Formats: sequence, structure tokens, C-alpha cells
Amino acid sequence: MFNFDEKKAQRAVKLLLESFGEDLNREGIRRTPERVAEFYREVLSGNEIDPLKFVPVHYATEDHEEIVLVKDITFYSLCEHHLLPFFGRTHIAYIPKKDRIIGVSKLINLVEIFANRLQLQERLTKQLADTVMEFVKPHGVMVVVEAEHLCMTMRGVKKPGSKMITSAMRGIFLKDVRTRSEAMSLLRG
Repeated sequence: MFNFDEKKAQRAVKLLLESFGEDLNREGIRRTPERVAEFYREVLSGNEIDPLKFVPVHYATEDHEEIVLVKDITFYSLCEHHLLPFFGRTHIAYIPKKDRIIGVSKLINLVEIFANRLQLQERLTKQLADTVMEFVKPHGVMVVVEAEHLCMTMRGVKKPGSKMITSAMRGIFLKDVRTRSEAMSLLRG
């Protein structure tokens, strides 16, 4: 499980600030190591949570075996390559089996849990699809993630507004073009 060492994080920030030539006693910098450590504890809190505790809540349906789509779930995450944020929206569609639906809030919680880790967008997308598929056991699941990466907008190629889009399809969304097209149409509209 996640073992966050706040004192070690503070020492690391102090070293980083010193490497910039900053005066650690300067008014604006004095509490920066503590603030940065608190920030990382918060944005990496998904490591402390077992996502499976949020998944097994199922409700009986009225034979609903059509697309369920939750759009525009906002998220913030940290890229593991540069420790810079990436942020955007996640869309999750699935087709439940008769007695296997998941509460909408559970899908939102899953996005939060997986996003609050050092992450890659591709992994985030796959983790969401695999978790829903494995534990809800729907006919299929489709996850689309759209995000802006600060490692691409404020450094490197420096292209603000550029977005990366990833998708993961499982089950019927992967096998049936009509079902996938219907979900994409709902997503766009």
C-alpha cells in the first residue's frame, strides 16, 4: 500500500529549492516544502484506496441492456515522466447485463482513484476499462479520455490547448462496429 513519507518529501523540496539558488528563509519560500508535501499527499491519495471497494455495488435493473454513458467526468492527474499535471475529461460507456449495473457515483469515484496516482493517460484509460469489465461484467465497456498535458504545453513543444485522446474498448464495443458507433455518436452529441 501507499507509504507517503512527508518529512522525506519536505527534505527533497528543500534540496530542490536550494538547487535553484533560493533562500529557504525567504518569506515566500519558508513554508513551501510543507505546502508541496501536502500537495503531493493529496494528489497521490488514490494510492491509498483500493478501487475495488467502490465497484461491487450493483443494482437490479428493469432488463436494461442498453448503453449507459457518463460523460465529462473531469479529472486532474500527475504525469509520472515529468511530475507535471495533466487534466481533462473522461467518458465511460457500458452495456449492463440484466442485474449488473453500477451506480454513476462509483464510476466517478473510479476515475478519481486512478487519476490520483502518478499516471500515464494510456494506463489510466486501460485501468478504468479493465476494472469496470472485470467487476461489473457488462456486455462491454468503452472509456475515452481527453486531456491536456502541461509537459506538452509549458515545456518541450509548448503547444497550449493540444489534447491527447485515448480510448479502451472491451467486449461488444470492441467487436460490434454499430454499438461502438452509437456510443461515439452519444459521446459527441
